[in-house]
Amino acid sequence: MPSLWTAFKYNSCCGKVVCSGCIHAVALRDDEEKCPFCRAPSPTDEEMVADYKKRVDLDDAQAIYSLGCVYNRGRYGFPQRPDKALKLWHRAGKFGHAGAYFNIGYGYYIGNGVERDSNKAKHFWEVAAILGHVGARHNLGSSEIDAGNTERGIRHYIISAGLGCSNSLKAIKQMFMNGYATKDDYGTALL
Repeated sequence: MPSLWTAFKYNSCCGKVVCSGCIHAVALRDDEEKCPFCRAPSPTDEEMVADYKKRVDLDDAQAIYSLGCVYNRGRYGFPQRPDKALKLWHRAGKFGHAGAYFNIGYGYYIGNGVERDSNKAKHFWEVAAILGHVGARHNLGSSEIDAGNTERGIRHYIISAGLGCSNSLKAIKQMFMNGYATKDDYGTALL
């Protein structure tokens, strides 16, 4: 799957993550939105939430994560409950969901549902980065640079730029222009 979060979608009907291009191709071919995997028509908001709950009972990490996002934003008639979202994300994280750890880290970073704690934020971003989350790797680079660890921050940026994070590439470019990164660092990030 692409690393950009808008390039794929979780389909609650079958519990599959599907490329947005595939979803678009099926919509063009059939003149209606259907799941490319199970061919079910797009569910209503109520059906989607019911599907999430069924999948959560089956310990589907993506469904647990998605339901956490629903509670975090207060969508589909649910109350906005960042505390409940964090509990769901912790549960999804136990099943290896990198995005859940990223969101937990962000919650600690901004104080959403928990007290602000940059050390805990960094810890959860490290876990997410180990699991392959590109945004977490970028945030680790930023936090290392803020802490004065420029060399380590640049390494995080190079890794995330290599995985497609344009913000990391822009950051390295700016650091190169300001004299903090070498030409080799910028060249590696470009590749």
